Amino acid sequence: MTLAIRSSNLVKTYRAKPPVEAVRGIDLEVEEGECFGVLGPNGAGKTTTIEILEGLLPATSGDVEILGLRWNRDAMAIREQIGISLQETRLADKVSVLETLTLFRSFYRDGIDPEAVMRSVSLEEKSRAWVKKLSGGQKQRLAVATALVGDPKLLFLDEPTTGLDPSSRRQLWDIIAGFREQGRTVLLTTHYMEEAERLCDRVAILDGGKVIALGTPPQLIAGLGAEHIVEFAIDSGVSDPPLAEHWNDLPAVTGSTYEDGSYRLSVSHPHLVIPALIDRLEGSGLRMASLTTRHASLDDVFVSLTGRQLEEPEGDHE
Repeated sequence: MTLAIRSSNLVKTYRAKPPVEAVRGIDLEVEEGECFGVLGPNGAGKTTTIEILEGLLPATSGDVEILGLRWNRDAMAIREQIGISLQETRLADKVSVLETLTLFRSFYRDGIDPEAVMRSVSLEEKSRAWVKKLSGGQKQRLAVATALVGDPKLLFLDEPTTGLDPSSRRQLWDIIAGFREQGRTVLLTTHYMEEAERLCDRVAILDGGKVIALGTPPQLIAGLGAEHIVEFAIDSGVSDPPLAEHWNDLPAVTGSTYEDGSYRLSVSHPHLVIPALIDRLEGSGLRMASLTTRHASLDDVFVSLTGRQLEEPEGDHE
C-alpha cells in the first residue's frame, strides 16, 4: 500500500485563555488513487486539519507526510505535485478564463496546457470571458481548473460544490471522478452526504477535533445495525413530546434520535416497526402528523454518532 497522505497524532492548539484545541490527535492514512472524504460540522477541526496537510498552517505537534515527503524539508517538491481548490477562491475579476489558467500554469515547472484544462472543465466557450462575467458554477469549475493545471498527483478540494445548483454540482462531480479514474488521489471535504457517498472510496467523520468514524460509506452505514430509517412526527399540539428513547423497545428498532420535532428510528424491518409504532402512539393518546421510510445513508450515520445533522454551509454561489 502506497500512501498519498499520512498524519500521525496531529495536534493544533491556538493560544487563548483557555487554549483552543482545534485538532486533538488525528491519525489519517489516504492511499494513492483513492478519493477520501473528510466530513464534520463547523468547529470539528476539519478545515484546520486540511490546511495543515496542505502546508498552509503549521501543526502544534504530530507528523505529516504528503506523497512520502515532509513540509519542513520538501516544501517545493510537494507544491509541484499537489493542487488545491480552497473553499472560496478569489480570482482577479478583469482577467479572462484563459489568462487565469495561463498564469496558474506558469507557477509549475511541469503541467498541462491551459486550453486542454479549460476543455476538461467545459469552459472553452468562456475562454475570453472575464472572471466576473462567469456564473457561480463556472467560477467553481475555473477554481478547480486552477488546481488541475499543474498536473497534480494529489488534489485537495475544500467544499467545491457549496451553494451550487444541482446541474453545476453534477458537472463538478464528473470532473472529480475523471481525475480519480486516472489513478490520482483526491482529498475532499463536503457538507453534502450524497456527494460523499457518490464520490468517496472512504470517509472520515470528525467531531471535537478527533476522528470518530472511518471506513467506506457502506461500512459506516452497516455500522448502524439497520438498513432502513423510519422518520415520523407527532401532532404539534403536544407540549411534552416523548424522549427519543421511548421508541427503542419497539420491534426491529436499533436506535433513535429526536431533532426539530421529528423522530428518526434506525430499523432492520420496517414492516415490523410501523404497526407497533402506530399501536404505541394510539395507546399514548398521540396522533401522527407525518411518516416516511427510506434506506439508511451517511447522514444517518452522522446523526447517530453526533446527535445532530451536518450543518449546511453559509454562502451562495449561484
